[in-house]
Amino acid sequence: MKKLILFLGIGLTLMLSSCSSVHVATDYDRNVNFSQFKTFAYLKTGLDGMEISDLDKKRIMQAIDFELSSKGFIKGENPDLLINLFTDTQENVYVNQYYGGWGYGFYRPWGFWGGGYQTVNTQTQGILYIDILKAGNKELIWQGKVSGELRLNPEKKEERIKEMIAKVLANFPPESK
Repeated sequence: MKKLILFLGIGLTLMLSSCSSVHVATDYDRNVNFSQFKTFAYLKTGLDGMEISDLDKKRIMQAIDFELSSKGFIKGENPDLLINLFTDTQENVYVNQYYGGWGYGFYRPWGFWGGGYQTVNTQTQGILYIDILKAGNKELIWQGKVSGELRLNPEKKEERIKEMIAKVLANFPPESK
């Protein structure tokens, strides 16, 4: 009985955590000494190309500014690093089929007709790419990708963006050799 309760508890935890999961992937140039960089700015062409609202751009930039400033970076006019942003969305469609009645049933006079119904749900997955470049030659030295479910409520959206940015920048800058 204890094993069943433990199994159900773990299963419920996994189900709830998968509903709001944020997926992160990062990569960087291992030959770069990241401790030499102190300032950053945004690459305007990347911001202009983002197909999201100006409010969401502002939320993303504020979250990045907060995370980088908490790590000692300063936003400046003559930066060491340039940040380029790209966004994408992916629409996921989930179809659930439910059967009622007695089993699968038969469509004959002597069997039970089980009947059934379907539900269709969609979920929009937002994807943000953060490229960090050397300002001098615009060489890519770090890239992060974060994806998660988008929220429509402005308060929840802002919380979600902060969470996503914090997770993708958690290991930036990488430790130098």
